[in-house]
Amino acid sequence: MRKPFQGVWNIIRFNWHFYVVSIAFLCCLLLSENYLSLPTKPYLRIIELFVLVPTLVSLCVSLYVYDLSGLYQLNWIDNRSPKRPMTIVNIHAGFDETSTLLASKFNEAELWVFDFYEPEKHTEISIKRARKAYPSFPNTKSVSTNHLPIADNTVDMVFIIFAAHEIRDEQERITFFKELKRIIKPTGTIVVTEHLRDFPNFLAYNIGFLHFYSRKSWLELFQKASLSVKKEQKITAFISSFIITKNGIAS
Repeated sequence: MRKPFQGVWNIIRFNWHFYVVSIAFLCCLLLSENYLSLPTKPYLRIIELFVLVPTLVSLCVSLYVYDLSGLYQLNWIDNRSPKRPMTIVNIHAGFDETSTLLASKFNEAELWVFDFYEPEKHTEISIKRARKAYPSFPNTKSVSTNHLPIADNTVDMVFIIFAAHEIRDEQERITFFKELKRIIKPTGTIVVTEHLRDFPNFLAYNIGFLHFYSRKSWLELFQKASLSVKKEQKITAFISSFIITKNGIAS
């Protein structure tokens, strides 16, 4: 079970350096008002709003998305199980909030958990802090993005939730998704869940939205990896999920 406000609290503590800088800058602006002439103060207050408002908006959106939207209840995932036992793979980039939830939702399935985090490639300081704060799911295996230790055509479902965007090199992303295509069964699916580089996420995270990829980029990536989009859904205005399959299987 997730704790109340766990999502927004994780945002703050894993990215505390950003908030320290913002608060320090805001304090400097407020203190400087005492030394400026009256006509310049309105302009200074506009700058203060440009610092304060985006920070508060991003925290409010994070609270909604990660704590209030039901995202982590996973009701948006279709868990209608086939008659045979399922094999599920969950892949993350060093911070795993979903394996325990998936294990509960698909309690009769065999669940494999892979972590492709490599400190040399994935240099986000927030991930390093998250890894220290949360232990790995039992039996999590470290893997590389160019090879997954699973035989061809053996997996029913693959989940990549808020992780694939951490692969910053385009060719590496293509190679990774070709590996996903290799391991899923002909009728298997890959669930890719991400923020997009779009207008709602710009309003929410300002220039931080540049860390995400556009919808067009994801669709081009799937095509280059010979994958088809079976379904695309909006979990919230800020989060999209793509259910993709091997080419020729999409409906």
